[in-house]
Amino acid sequence: MIISKKTPQQKRVDFRLALKSGKLLEFPGTYNPMVAMLIEQYGYDGVYCSGAVMANSLGLADIGLTTLTEVTQFAGNVAKVTSLPTIMDIDTGFGQVMNMVRTIQEVENAGVAGCHLEDQVNPKRCGHLDGIQLVSRDEMVKKVKAAVDSRNDDNFLVIARTDSRGVEGFDSAVDRAKAYVDAGADMIFPEAMKTENEFEAFRKAVNVPLLANMTEFGKSKLLTKKELENQGFNLVIYPVTTQ
Repeated sequence: MIISKKTPQQKRVDFRLALKSGKLLEFPGTYNPMVAMLIEQYGYDGVYCSGAVMANSLGLADIGLTTLTEVTQFAGNVAKVTSLPTIMDIDTGFGQVMNMVRTIQEVENAGVAGCHLEDQVNPKRCGHLDGIQLVSRDEMVKKVKAAVDSRNDDNFLVIARTDSRGVEGFDSAVDRAKAYVDAGADMIFPEAMKTENEFEAFRKAVNVPLLANMTEFGKSKLLTKKELENQGFNLVIYPVTTQ
């Protein structure tokens, strides 16, 4: 089959159930649909479309140069060839609060199971680089609310990423995460945690599913699957490993 028989709706239901399993789900990054098919053949739990990988695949730096149309086509082509759930990076949402409605509807219609939105100023920077600037907590809360309210399928996962750890400190990252949960975020992605203790403390502070980013070129300590599972994390992405 060229296109998976499993519908996007069923993939989202399966993804939601898997997040409740207590197992750490592993989502390697893909740079084209063929790699996504290999990820499924190797027995992973899902597929990740990284903003950096999507940009790099176009010969671009990960500094907000890609467009909504480009990343939606990329992720949609990936999602349709695998029965695994696909999640994708939508950077800062491709505009202000009013743009979130179209962004979420476009990526949902592309067949992905969820996406993550970050609290950086546009144009953004890779979360493991210096020089990051953040929007206010209130502005990000409005974006998260708009994202949640604009989805048509309640099982589509809205993941709020905070880059606050490297700018305002760990406590601010926790405070922002709690505000994003109150705004309706289904999962929190704390970017660039530095130590194993920080991952553990974040887990104790935030009561929704958590996503860990294990990128080989980042500021976070690379933790094993077992270590993250013991800390209670629900999902780990390996954004650039295959690329």
